[in-house]
Amino acid sequence: MRVVVTGATGNIGTSTVEALTADPRLTSLVGVSRRGPGPHAGTAARGGDRVEWAKADVTDSDLVPLLRGADAVIHLAWLFQPTHRPAVTWDSNVVGTTRVLDAVAAAGVPALVVASSVGAYSPGPKDRAVDESWPTHGWPGAAYSREKAYVERLLDAFEARRPETRVVRIRPGFIFERQSAAQQRRLFAGPLLPGRLARPGLVPVVPDLPGLRFQALHSADAGQAFALAALGDARGAFNIAADPVVDPRALAGLLGARTVRVPARAVRAALSAAWNLHLVPASPGLFDLALQVPIMDTARARGELGWTPRHTSLDAMAAFLEGLRTGAGRDTPPLSPDTGGPARVHEITTGVGRNP
Repeated sequence: MRVVVTGATGNIGTSTVEALTADPRLTSLVGVSRRGPGPHAGTAARGGDRVEWAKADVTDSDLVPLLRGADAVIHLAWLFQPTHRPAVTWDSNVVGTTRVLDAVAAAGVPALVVASSVGAYSPGPKDRAVDESWPTHGWPGAAYSREKAYVERLLDAFEARRPETRVVRIRPGFIFERQSAAQQRRLFAGPLLPGRLARPGLVPVVPDLPGLRFQALHSADAGQAFALAALGDARGAFNIAADPVVDPRALAGLLGARTVRVPARAVRAALSAAWNLHLVPASPGLFDLALQVPIMDTARARGELGWTPRHTSLDAMAAFLEGLRTGAGRDTPPLSPDTGGPARVHEITTGVGRNP
């Protein structure tokens, strides 16, 4: 099978490329990204002999030639920042996805796998799990959630127009791994967070916020789910997440800290002030979203997709924290620890949360 992966150098993309190239059903792969793998990327990072790389931007490049002849397209390209300029992320994420769908149709690709998210779901329960039929209207206060929900509507329309195309929507929980730590720190915490604080014992308390219960998984397990979806014959939506559900007590255990009950509004007010001052890139809307997303039932992915996570959610988070401490990353532009510049100066001078 020939597979095209957009966003192939990011957190999920690199793991998806690794999962695909480990499967003998793959004959060739095109990794599409704006900048390609880094200049010092080895064979593993580049995906081996069956992988070719193409530089393209989903917002303005001609995608049809890249997709022609593919048996499946995995669309992972997504822009998280700048949260202060939602028109920029809308253009990349919504308009870009529209252009990918148009190119899939024009190239006659028979299968499409798209990265949706738990963030596409409407607010839901924290004391029970919901399946894939839960409404996907998102949380209106977060651009990320609005965009993921809108992409769900784009896929509804695409499937109605092209029922012959096999469409799979993967809805992951929060994805972590050691080598994504530099990118995720840059995207959500900003340059002012010292990585050494991730060491157990240095963080004395973890806020025990009402509603702070979420699901996580390791990037390698996410990549495996996307590979199974592309190379198999499943269709429809699939929730993916590992056990256990993460809560303040679990976070405190990872950090050797204790929990302290804190009103959510106090934390949100502090985050909002820091975001408005460009001290952190994560918007208060993302904080609201984390408290609103439901707990997902992953039975369908395990049964119909044949997916089983190899790592627990706590394994994934522990690996991420270790990556923060050591400044881990990969030699791709999104994941490289050097992307922020020496002493993170590029992050500071460009304005935290302003530029992609």
